[in-house]
Amino acid sequence: MQELFERAGALREAYRRVDWASTPLGPVESWTPTLRATVDLALQTRFPVTLFWGPELVLVYNEAYVPMIGDKHPAALGTPASAVFAEIWDNIGPMLTGVLSGERATWSEDLELFMDRHGFAEQCFFTFSYSAVRNPQGQVEGVIDIAAETTGQVVSRRRLALLAQLTEALKDLDDPQRILRQAATVLRANAHDLLDADVLLPAVAVRDSATASPSVFEDRDMVVEDRGERTVVRLRLATATPLRQNPVLVAGLNPHLPVDDGYIRFVRLVGAAITQAFDRAQARQTERRIGELERQMSESLQRSLLTPPARPEHVEVAVRYQPAAAQMQVGGDWYDAFLLPDGALALVIGDVTGHDPRAAAGMAQIRNLLRGVATTLRKPPSFVLAALDTALDTLAVDALATAVLAHVEQSDEQATDRRWTLRWSNAGHPPPVLIRPDGVATLLWTPTDTMLGAQPDAVRRDHAATLEPGSTVVLYTDGLIDRRGVLIDDGLADLTRSLTDRQSLSAEQVCDHLLARYADQSDDDIALVVLRIPPDIAADVERPDAHA
Repeated sequence: MQELFERAGALREAYRRVDWASTPLGPVESWTPTLRATVDLALQTRFPVTLFWGPELVLVYNEAYVPMIGDKHPAALGTPASAVFAEIWDNIGPMLTGVLSGERATWSEDLELFMDRHGFAEQCFFTFSYSAVRNPQGQVEGVIDIAAETTGQVVSRRRLALLAQLTEALKDLDDPQRILRQAATVLRANAHDLLDADVLLPAVAVRDSATASPSVFEDRDMVVEDRGERTVVRLRLATATPLRQNPVLVAGLNPHLPVDDGYIRFVRLVGAAITQAFDRAQARQTERRIGELERQMSESLQRSLLTPPARPEHVEVAVRYQPAAAQMQVGGDWYDAFLLPDGALALVIGDVTGHDPRAAAGMAQIRNLLRGVATTLRKPPSFVLAALDTALDTLAVDALATAVLAHVEQSDEQATDRRWTLRWSNAGHPPPVLIRPDGVATLLWTPTDTMLGAQPDAVRRDHAATLEPGSTVVLYTDGLIDRRGVLIDDGLADLTRSLTDRQSLSAEQVCDHLLARYADQSDDDIALVVLRIPPDIAADVERPDAHA
């Protein structure tokens, strides 16, 4: 009957060395047809299969099953299961005896068992089924176990889950101390593979080491110390930008797992996740410092160009520039108020597209060109903006801007009637707001013309409104009305509501009111120019050339 073992492959000699007559199964010649047929089936399959036969549940298994029991082979062959698996008998014994007694087949998925198969209690996971093997008369002669070890998959899944959780927990942290604390918190909450884990500065990390010296690493980045019942790993984290003291990952290793290449790679991946968090934090801090420096430089340039406004007699002029608090770079918003050679007051509000130093530089060029053209040309606003378009094209100024240029003029007749004329041209900019002496705030809606710098021969038009004593005009950039989740029309409507019944406020008070209401809600810079004709001095208004 020895030909039965010819299909045992590498186990052939192991089968032949077993004194089967001394086992509970007896000589091979006495085996029942059911046992012989089942052994023949098990030896021919490449899937791990073992038989637990007879009342003693004696082991008979194939070659593919050997790695699952490790050092228990070859002694396990022909030995009762209770002796082979004494350390896990409380787990599997009741299942085996239940099936042997006629109960239904079992099913276990990723069952955790601590097996002594390599000289220590090793954490293992198996998916298997115990099924009864019956003879032709229906009697249960033994149990067949079709099994797969899933230790690698289970351990890999939990390690990947830990790495994902660690990466997620650290991704938005910028403070190195918070990274240290959060990493330790996550690792300790998932203490399957790294026990009592911590991320420490070098002096603390080596305090309890075998050498008690920073030189524990020598020229290595990882040290694994075997302390008998406890194995400790130390991994020095080398960040891309060297810190004053690079932190060290310190953890105990799971005593129920072999310290193999996969385990070491996992420790290094944990270290890499923490290192990347430090590198990201360092990069973000550097970006913020650079961004803040750029912002300060751009804002300094912008404020240096936004000179104090001209304030002629009998009118109030107030201006404001408020950079967006949430942005690291300023944009191209600007205001201006200057006197023209004919005595008229020019008011300008504008916004160069973009939010970077280029926008601030473009703003400087357009502002200065506009001043020069306006004071030289001595024409209505539409002519000035048309000439500015030509200058931008001729000088190849690579910038686009929206703007309103307004002239505040007063004729002899108007001086007598204490009235003024607001004449303006709008290059794609939000409309000015007029607060009438009775407190009604209205938008000075007009057809808007093309942005500055977009088309050298764009058509420009003038518009005019009479300003009675007690009138206020508000020019602004879109940071005042353009807010996240709010339609522009809704923003404009809210602006007019906020200015209704504000006719008694001075020009300075109107600026303060608008910034208090909108600055914190805006993601953009805000520039303001407010003109007010005070009602209390209206009777004393004289023409600018009355004493000439």
